[in-house]
Amino acid sequence: MTPTDRAEAVTLESPSLEAAREAITDGFDRGALVTAFGRCTVDYDGRASSRLEAGDRHVMCKPDGTTLVHGSEGQQPINWQPPGCDRDVFCDHGDAHQLVLESVRSTPAERLCVRFHHVVHVAAFSGTDDGALTLSGTEADLRDRILETPDLLEPGFRPLATERETSAGAVDVYGEDDAGRPVVVELKRRRVGPDAVGQLRRYVDALQRDLHADASIRGVLVAPSVTDRAARLLDDHDLEFVSLEPRVE
Repeated sequence: MTPTDRAEAVTLESPSLEAAREAITDGFDRGALVTAFGRCTVDYDGRASSRLEAGDRHVMCKPDGTTLVHGSEGQQPINWQPPGCDRDVFCDHGDAHQLVLESVRSTPAERLCVRFHHVVHVAAFSGTDDGALTLSGTEADLRDRILETPDLLEPGFRPLATERETSAGAVDVYGEDDAGRPVVVELKRRRVGPDAVGQLRRYVDALQRDLHADASIRGVLVAPSVTDRAARLLDDHDLEFVSLEPRVE
């Protein structure tokens, strides 16, 4: 085992549990971003209790006290603790030699305990991140494109309001077509599935009740693309789709 040790980073491959403990402890002391990957169990005690049996997982400990446990699938952690938690790491020399990483929160009382049976990789990165997040390609960009050029939706479309309240929630863009029929426009910045169709349908139904309109209310879903199932649901419910990308500067 040969660590790569620089002023900004420490990485260990297949370390002993004691070496892993030392690297993680040093990372905590330096206020570094610490990650560990290996075979572990995960126990949580708090407002509820849960247990993950042994599996290969990636644990990330941020300098603000956040702890995230990731499995091999999905973008969300399978367990986590929020900023402000206290952490400790130690070796348990009981019946089974283990590296134990604990995250404890006092209010409400919560404890996340990760027990590594084998560690494949440990890293601790020191650095700064002073940049502010700048979003582009948002639903607001999509809305602004339609407000500036209504014909992108369809010729003759006239926007009347944004965030128009209904009993089912706020409609992104409300307007009229060239025949004077009400149009509900739901905006999504990414490829969407059936949930977006259901949301649009609820808005159309709610506005139909709110307006007591004799004329049918059109519903238009605007997104870069939709799944095949979403396309079928749009047809089933007599709703429409317009393919439009958010504007990215």
